[in-house]
Amino acid sequence: MAADASLGFFSVRLVMSFIGILGNVLLVFFIFKLSRIKSFEVFLLGLAVSNLEELVMVNFYEIILLTDSIHQSWLCRTLKFLSLVGEITSILFTVLISVFRYQKLRDAEKRVNAPILLDHIKVALLVSGACVLLSFTLGLPIYFIQIDTHDALNGSSVCPPDFFQCHRNFCPFLNRFYKYLFIVACNILPLLVVTATSGLIIRVLLGQKRTVVPGPSGKKSKGPTLQRSTVAILTAMGVFQVDWTLYLVFHLVFSPSDVPLWADIEFFITTSYTTLSPYVYGIGNNLFSYRTLMKRS
Repeated sequence: MAADASLGFFSVRLVMSFIGILGNVLLVFFIFKLSRIKSFEVFLLGLAVSNLEELVMVNFYEIILLTDSIHQSWLCRTLKFLSLVGEITSILFTVLISVFRYQKLRDAEKRVNAPILLDHIKVALLVSGACVLLSFTLGLPIYFIQIDTHDALNGSSVCPPDFFQCHRNFCPFLNRFYKYLFIVACNILPLLVVTATSGLIIRVLLGQKRTVVPGPSGKKSKGPTLQRSTVAILTAMGVFQVDWTLYLVFHLVFSPSDVPLWADIEFFITTSYTTLSPYVYGIGNNLFSYRTLMKRS
């Protein structure tokens, strides 16, 4: 029964992964169709590529878990490392996008068309590179922590469903330290930043709405409007907050030994954002359009 349920979940996961991979490939394709790539598109490109890596690598890893085909720890760790790098980079680019949009909206009327620091393409590329470097650094401890290969859920494989899991009778300090470092640096802090910037964006938009004054004809002028792209970003930020809040609750309250379908549940939580976000950003920023498709790169 458990095996049938696992295979059923795996089939759904394949469909979800296909939708996510398709969306991210389309986002990369349409960004490269633009005649000029600005800072925002650089951040979207980084997000899409990291989403793709995460989706591809996590599926390789889960296929290995199902087939029990790897018995070399270094290869298992490498696959987990690459999927973690994609996951962390996706989170960091999401934080970058939320901060960038808030800075663009803040004092927009006073600044008019004056650029902010992140508008400069060299700065955008430098910050993007820093995000990738940080994600590699945060993923490296996966090669040094001890992994529990005695769990009944894992059979004879050296690839556990959760790398943070320790043996019930012994959990090394490095394992515990890395688990909480990862949760704080890659979940709690990004959640706080995204939640704060989302709230600030909404406050700025409400403030802009209140400052609209009647025009000469007695009717209110159009004034600043809630841009479609801003709605898309707020929507994506909302999905991000829901997903990673569930992830925190899942990891802090439950244990892999108590949840037989741990890997499947974690997959749906962590990949919902990577699957949905390219469609939200692509449609909201008018990238997924016939006009963009007809543009020459």
